[in-house]
Amino acid sequence: MQMAVIGLGKMGGNIARRLFKAGHEIIVYDVNEKAVAGLAAAGLTPAKDLASLAAQLTKPRAIWMMLPAGPITQSMVETLLPHLEPGDILIDGGNSYYKDDILRAKMTAEKRVHYIDVGTSGGVYGLERGYCMMIGGDKAAVDHLDPIFKALAPGTGEIAKTPKRESRDPRAENGYIHAGAVGAGHFVKMVHNGIEYGMMQAYAEGIEILRQKGAESLPEAERYPLDLADIAEVWRRGSVVSSWLLDLTAMALAGDPQLAAYSGSVSDSGEGRWTLEAAVEEAVPAPVLAASLFARFRSRETHSFAEKVLSAMRFAFGGHVEPPQK
Repeated sequence: MQMAVIGLGKMGGNIARRLFKAGHEIIVYDVNEKAVAGLAAAGLTPAKDLASLAAQLTKPRAIWMMLPAGPITQSMVETLLPHLEPGDILIDGGNSYYKDDILRAKMTAEKRVHYIDVGTSGGVYGLERGYCMMIGGDKAAVDHLDPIFKALAPGTGEIAKTPKRESRDPRAENGYIHAGAVGAGHFVKMVHNGIEYGMMQAYAEGIEILRQKGAESLPEAERYPLDLADIAEVWRRGSVVSSWLLDLTAMALAGDPQLAAYSGSVSDSGEGRWTLEAAVEEAVPAPVLAASLFARFRSRETHSFAEKVLSAMRFAFGGHVEPPQK
């Protein structure tokens, strides 16, 4: 297929590369001319502006935006719309708020342009590993783009099949789903990220408890100078708490046992807050997710080893660089 990618940052550039490697014709645009030039040198087709991008696409056009959530994405939608025609498909693969998707879909519908929201998980490893995708939007438009989603998805890999799934949608086993109407994809990804906060916080707190077991404030007979890198590594091997997040934590601890390179000031990119808002709207108790979000707020004032573990995980899977340590 042919598609354009707008926004060539840590994930957008790799999405374009993965699609190109799969044989799709990819046109790329970014305000950063060096990012465009780098992909053009790799064989992808550059666009100097949005008008030329739209002109190079055959109809129905498919354009994937990979931009920061909020005003930047909104501005791009408004700027792109005059260049689009009925039947074209606009895809938001960033971490937009699902209620914004609903409003934008109404706006694009006035021109009979399809709006697809794709919750995209995979971080900086997506080029090699593929991207887990949760998709919202019109079924016909989603089905039309299936070759794109299939190329981006990780595939079944070496993960064992889940019993009793024989009659269910096989796309889930390949790493992508059509979650529902517009906004459903980003809603599912939002909750995914809220859960991620809780998992990361649990690992971080547990590892700090292990570290503090060697503190001089404890009775000498009860002190254990534990090797955190070895503990994280052994947990990866058959433990019920094994996960990709633990893999990344083990890598960080093996390379820097004191995590001296990490500030411990932990940012949040919005999805945790939105997940808690949804919990309140639905009257669903979510104490773990709430506590993990509030812990990130606190980390910006004082920094514990647990928060350095969080910083290390965020950098490992998403390339997130935390603010300098105060």
